[in-house]
Amino acid sequence: MSLIKVSFKNNDLKKAGTDIKTEIIAGFTTFLAMAYILAVNPNILGAANMDTGAVFTATALSSAIATLVMGIFANLPFALAPGMGLNAFLAYTVCLTMGYSWQFALTAIFCEGIIFLLLTFFNVREAIVNSIPANLKKAIGVGIGLFIAFIGLQNAGIIVDSATLVGLNITSPSAIVAIIGVIVTAALVAYNIKGGILIGILVTTIIGIPFGVTQFGGVASLPPSLAPTFLKFNFSEVLANIPDFIIVMFTFLFVDMFDTVGTLIGCAGKADMINKDGTIPNCKEALFADAVGTTVGAMLGTSTVTTFVESSTGVVEGGRTGVTAIVTAGFFLLSLFFAPLFLSIPSAATAPALILVGFYMMSPVKDIDFTDPTEGIPAFLCLLMMVCAYSISDGIMFGILSYVIIKVLAGKAKNISVATYIVALLFVFKIIVNVI
Repeated sequence: MSLIKVSFKNNDLKKAGTDIKTEIIAGFTTFLAMAYILAVNPNILGAANMDTGAVFTATALSSAIATLVMGIFANLPFALAPGMGLNAFLAYTVCLTMGYSWQFALTAIFCEGIIFLLLTFFNVREAIVNSIPANLKKAIGVGIGLFIAFIGLQNAGIIVDSATLVGLNITSPSAIVAIIGVIVTAALVAYNIKGGILIGILVTTIIGIPFGVTQFGGVASLPPSLAPTFLKFNFSEVLANIPDFIIVMFTFLFVDMFDTVGTLIGCAGKADMINKDGTIPNCKEALFADAVGTTVGAMLGTSTVTTFVESSTGVVEGGRTGVTAIVTAGFFLLSLFFAPLFLSIPSAATAPALILVGFYMMSPVKDIDFTDPTEGIPAFLCLLMMVCAYSISDGIMFGILSYVIIKVLAGKAKNISVATYIVALLFVFKIIVNVI
């Protein structure tokens, strides 16, 4: 059997419930929803004294490569890019707080990527995905939907920092544009307009011009050089600080693993791709794409590459195959030469897409068994903590640990699989490491 699973044949696309036009629209929509990473990632890693131009190029290239692997070998409509949160951990924790160089951090990410490749090859990561109970899988999808919507509200400036942790702002130009965008996009979707979310992004971008939210930065430019960050590892610093290196590498590995697992489950669930036995088709290949992206990204000069929750925007638009991912990868490559144009799309314009995707991903909540407290409470804690802790992996941690503890206390320990126990122990180990 061929390793290349993607197909552009009309018959194959029809079997998947899609067509080439739908896949192209879905891919472009996914790219627009993710394009903010091209601007945000260089800014965050720039705080660690990394060359922002090189980081931009590394971000676009690593995203394109990893997403191509996802499309060609996994035949799934999911896109990858350097993950939010992990880039902040690199800059603000490893470099600015712990005092290590960004070269030290990239070395840790590179080693993490190699470990991921090995874990994927031996089916360890796939086993972890399949070990998550059915109700928790549904909760993860719902939690990710709420998380995506919250990110959208935050990106738009509607939800802001305040004395009460978060507050409401509906008077800023960005917030006003985003609110108008939600109304416009919701109307397009309600009327079943093909490509409604994509059209909503473009219309909102135009609406943002008179508000001063959309700043046209030009059309084309040559990609910045990779030289400042390419293969800039520092193994001597690693050898001199092995205990801290292990902790840093483990943190990157753990968060990346469960962020990716959660995203795959959530997006696959929305696309109705989860099999009756709870498994995800071509899961091993999807996890391989993530591992390749992380390894290549570290070599190019960026933080951990992971599957993006924004992939669900393309899924909502009808993307069902690897063609969607290939299209998204193509736009990441184009962005290298049209960065000023793509970066003119403000976060207020992509926020409505994220908010509405959150709505679409709520549907599995009705299928969660809340009548059984041993199933319902862990599911509730899982989706709640994803938003409140601002972390997919932390949400999964609360879900898994509460599932095991409540089942055991209720005398239902036999209902827990061995794999689930092992995953729970991994989370306990993570907590212990963080406490130490």
